[in-house]
Amino acid sequence: MILRLADAESRADLVTYVGRARQLDDSGAMRLQAMGGVLAAWVGVLSGQGLTRAGTTLGLRALPLAEPAQLDVVVPLAGLSDRFAREPQGTELPVPPTEVRADWAAVSPPQGGWQRVGEIPVQALNDVAAQGIAEIAAGAPEGSGAHAVDALRRAVWSRPMPTAGDVEGMPAAVAFASYALGFAVGPTAQVYAAGHWHRVTTPAGHVLVR
Repeated sequence: MILRLADAESRADLVTYVGRARQLDDSGAMRLQAMGGVLAAWVGVLSGQGLTRAGTTLGLRALPLAEPAQLDVVVPLAGLSDRFAREPQGTELPVPPTEVRADWAAVSPPQGGWQRVGEIPVQALNDVAAQGIAEIAAGAPEGSGAHAVDALRRAVWSRPMPTAGDVEGMPAAVAFASYALGFAVGPTAQVYAAGHWHRVTTPAGHVLVR
């Protein structure tokens, strides 16, 4: 299947987004969810735990399509990069034929019912992300086992951020996702809530956490 984005700039944004997601997990995946004239591109930043998948942290970039489409697949990031490399220009997105399984893709945030609950300064997100990255680098020197590194990452990014703006208790994973995916732009990020979910939104994209 081929999706057609609204313009070349939207496709270039998706290329950049996929590249950033691969820096988080080169063997990771992206959920492509086309609904009418919008493509929702999801990536998993932190997997949740327990039956409720608490702590699940997702990145979301919404892009306009040139024509309506219906699609919901999870494909490897590497497959998307391969297709971008074959055709670096234009507006088309050939969807990789190979689907993969990702635990986070089975956890869907609500589509409606979001209520604004506050805002967070973008600089605060960047500060928390930088501190966490430095802590992980110092605590996981070269040669550390994968299990130890994963445990450290989860411990760092699961901690609540210091109170910023008028929002309390947001996990540090929100800051990391905003920074790593290129969403930390503008002066403030708006925060919304719906059920067990929170959404941190800037003009560049959304981070959702359960």
